[in-house]
Amino acid sequence: MPAVKRLLVVVDMQHDFVDGALGSEAAQAAVPAAKTLVAQAEEVVYTQDTHGEDYLDTHEGKLLPVPHCIRGSAGWEILPELYRSGARIFEKNTFGSLALAEYAAAFDEITLCGVCTDICVVSNALLIRAFAPEARVRVVSAACAGTSPEAHEAALLTMKSCQIEIG
Repeated sequence: MPAVKRLLVVVDMQHDFVDGALGSEAAQAAVPAAKTLVAQAEEVVYTQDTHGEDYLDTHEGKLLPVPHCIRGSAGWEILPELYRSGARIFEKNTFGSLALAEYAAAFDEITLCGVCTDICVVSNALLIRAFAPEARVRVVSAACAGTSPEAHEAALLTMKSCQIEIG
């Protein structure tokens, strides 16, 4: 029997989402659980929300007028305690990454953690589910944080209804 290929996806664990412009206590509280997952993972990849100086002129910027994750800024950086040196990073200028979903489709088990549960985590989990319909896809809720506790729980429920395991 062939070995099971496992992947951990760390979604947008960047300073601006944890302790910066859009950071929260919930995001900070998710860091230790995410750190444990990274330490135990066979392979880890990261998504990195990436915007330009023109962020406020974009569709997202008009709806969320808080500059964040501007390429090259301190807030754009992935938390160093979560980053595994040399790991692949999928930069994205929107919520989900098609390139990540295509990459993840080669794995048997894909685990996700990160922020925000109700925006980027759910977007990437659903894309991965679509690209890897036979894979085991799961989200570790303790290693995630949403824009609010209610939004976090709603996103978990949505993912569960789409056959994504919630742990």
